[in-house]
Amino acid sequence: MPTKNPRVNIIVEQPLYIAMHDLANSEGISMSAIARDLILEAIELREDVALATLADKRVKTFNRKASLSHDDVWK
Repeated sequence: MPTKNPRVNIIVEQPLYIAMHDLANSEGISMSAIARDLILEAIELREDVALATLADKRVKTFNRKASLSHDDVWK
């Protein structure tokens, strides 16, 4: 039976495999599910770093005198 989701094959070092195996066992989920969850967490962390970098750049160029107040924006 074909799967709905695309598949990815990965090769990991033995210590990483053991850590993933132990996590999967402790959480009662498959190795595939733990790999998916860990990849999703890594992507979210990278997004957070990118957004924080963007926010830092915007804070440096923020001009309070040229900004609009809350009331000005929502009138």
